Amino acid sequence: MVGLLVRWAINAVALYLTTRIIPGLRVSDFGGVVVAALVLGIVNAVLRPLVLLLTLPLTIVTLGLFALVVNAAMLYVVAAATHRLVIENFFSALVGALVLSVISFVLSRLVDW
Repeated sequence: MVGLLVRWAINAVALYLTTRIIPGLRVSDFGGVVVAALVLGIVNAVLRPLVLLLTLPLTIVTLGLFALVVNAAMLYVVAAATHRLVIENFFSALVGALVLSVISFVLSRLVDW
């Protein structure tokens, strides 16, 4: 249970930092970051594996780069579900997905939970 809360906090911090770095991503307030991080965790646990499985041939052909497009689409799903995360265009979502992945990875390694 504690590990789940730590992972949620890492995702919230990573999402907050991503919205500060990428100009096309905005979040309403701190509560919006927390809610969007929770929804992002649920979307990544439930919907993302199904989408990756369905797009596996395209992911193989593009040598895995299409997975970044899937991650951007998951950000759009979170934005549509919460209305607290605002994405201005697809390029912002694409770069935001990349930055979010890198920041989340680095924070996870720093915490080493």
